[in-house]
Amino acid sequence: MPHRSLAGLDKRRLKLWLALFFLALAIPTGVLIRHAYGQLKWEAFHRYRVLAEEVATRIDTRLAEAMHVEEARSFADYSFLVVAGDPAANFLQRSPLSAYPVQSAVPGLIGYFQVDSSGVLSTPLLPASGGDAGAYGIAPAERSERLALQEHIRGILTRNKLVQASPAKVARPAARPKTVGEEGRVAGLAAGIAPSAPSRHADESDALAYREAEVPRPVLAEEVPAQAAFDRLSKKAPAAAVQSEQKAQAANALGRLEDLKLEAPYGSAAAEPADRQLRAAKQGALDKRSMRRERSAVPQAQIAAALGGKLKDDAPAAPRVTAFESEIDPFELSLLDSGHLVLFRKVWRDGQRYIQGALIDQRRFLDEAIGRAFRDSALARMSDLAVAFRGDLLSAMAGGREDRYLASAEELRGALLYQTRLAAPLSDLELVFSVNRLPAGPGAAVIGWLAAILSIVLIGGFYLLYRLAAGQIELTRQQQDFVSAVSHELKTPLTSIRMYGEMLREGWAGEDKRRAYYAYICDESERLTRLINNVLQLARMTRNELRVDLRPVRLSVLLDDARSKLGSQCERAGFRLNIECDGAAPEAVLRVDADLLSQILINLVDNAIKFAAKAENRSVDVRARRLQDDQVVISVRDYGPGVPRDQMKKIFQLFYRPRSELTRETVGTGIGLALVRQLALSMNARVEVANREPGAELSVLFPIQS
Repeated sequence: MPHRSLAGLDKRRLKLWLALFFLALAIPTGVLIRHAYGQLKWEAFHRYRVLAEEVATRIDTRLAEAMHVEEARSFADYSFLVVAGDPAANFLQRSPLSAYPVQSAVPGLIGYFQVDSSGVLSTPLLPASGGDAGAYGIAPAERSERLALQEHIRGILTRNKLVQASPAKVARPAARPKTVGEEGRVAGLAAGIAPSAPSRHADESDALAYREAEVPRPVLAEEVPAQAAFDRLSKKAPAAAVQSEQKAQAANALGRLEDLKLEAPYGSAAAEPADRQLRAAKQGALDKRSMRRERSAVPQAQIAAALGGKLKDDAPAAPRVTAFESEIDPFELSLLDSGHLVLFRKVWRDGQRYIQGALIDQRRFLDEAIGRAFRDSALARMSDLAVAFRGDLLSAMAGGREDRYLASAEELRGALLYQTRLAAPLSDLELVFSVNRLPAGPGAAVIGWLAAILSIVLIGGFYLLYRLAAGQIELTRQQQDFVSAVSHELKTPLTSIRMYGEMLREGWAGEDKRRAYYAYICDESERLTRLINNVLQLARMTRNELRVDLRPVRLSVLLDDARSKLGSQCERAGFRLNIECDGAAPEAVLRVDADLLSQILINLVDNAIKFAAKAENRSVDVRARRLQDDQVVISVRDYGPGVPRDQMKKIFQLFYRPRSELTRETVGTGIGLALVRQLALSMNARVEVANREPGAELSVLFPIQS
């Protein structure tokens, strides 16, 4: 029996209480799952951040090694010829930078160049002053290619206004007076090497000695006007002098670094400042590169050209090689208006300043030095990489997409993964890794499955709980209706029996009416007996005490036993009973309990009588026929209104009534058809219902005993 507390609970209140209970469990569970998933995302983020640091370190290390090779190059390497071995041996050979095609560890390097204080451009590709390249083993075809590359370098520098288009017309700046130390710099290291210029402050013995002294550097804007463009490229120059309007437009084609507006949802607010300070300290240490001094020997013809003229005719015969001391600044990197990168350094020698450097193709450099390492890593599947120069985006590489490069900064969206600068002289280049798809790792699958299982369990559990509670509420209501129906079913016939019994006892009925009163009392007593039997049978089934005695019985015998009971039942109700047994059905043997089968047929006929009470055809047809699949079907049909389609499955439910007790038009308790179904199942049979025109037909299918 359902709990009495359910009697005052309806389905609406049940839904409300279950919803509150569900939320009380679902909200904390969801918070815990979200926290666990967020923790996994945080761990995955920092795992990929470490990977980004490793990729950036790998890129930085490779480029630092290449830059170290370039930094170590001698001043003389930027000439076509260099002195090999002891300068006194006067042995000349081709410079390592004169190789063609140009060979360098720097990706995308186009070629090397040198600009003297007069603005004259030279490259190590060809001998200076139009020397015979064939004498050095250069074929005419190769010389043409070298010349074309040299002119290409000159064209790039000219378009970016770093050298003059007609260097021969550039006025040579006036030489300033040399100090004693400066005259000593042009003295030969080997015995017999004559000075390249006469001494004004020392005698010949002092001029022949090599002396080291600090050389005051000239003021750039006044003494080296032909190289002023390189001064504007220096990162130490004001921003207004660094970029022209054309360069600003070219550099900002992708936008500024701050336009990315990347978020850092997994970053630690306490750890980020310390990390930035560490990177700043590291970068500051890398940027503290100082000028270095170098002793080098070069052919005298190059020295004469550097000093602004030929040797005096009255000078003694000078050897071909002269040694110098040079002061070499670290390399700097800058971005040209044309989009090329230029790597250059400043060299002071004998009071003159030289610019030595190399041109780099930006796209090749970024793709080979940075893009290749990025695409070969696991980061390429879930992050993007932006490369910026002094805050301007140069390239945006999209990981995991067919179009490797993005067209604008707006396309870079997501969380900031890692941001760093390269080591000097590439410290103006900044790498920015951003997350576009963050894999949560293998633990996320477990949490996902756990969340799915918990959701299914919670939703399914609460749905089943609702169905159970709603069923109990409905059962309580049906039991209340059952009590009301049973009370009505018992009270009405008992009242009539008592009334007719008193009339017969007091002798108020004549002889002609006594037989009718006795028949009425007998009929009502039988109806009460059927009702009580149904209730007792239901009680036995509820307590699992139903006893079923299955025995093989011929169908014809079963129908003969039930004929008299069913006939009297229909006759008292004013109905005509028709019993048919088709074909070989009478000889079929069924394994049934005869008493239970009689109770099934009585309940089916009683149901037909009740629901066809107002029918024009007051007949009840009981028909038995044998089916092809070794089954026998016994059907009971009435000619009433039939069963609504939406109630065909509900009429076999316990205590179910098509209408409420207050508005029902038929008598009954709602247990008859439910009892029929349960009794049929106990004998391995099943019950079906179908509408006919007119009326309804309820059938019981029994398997034939083999």
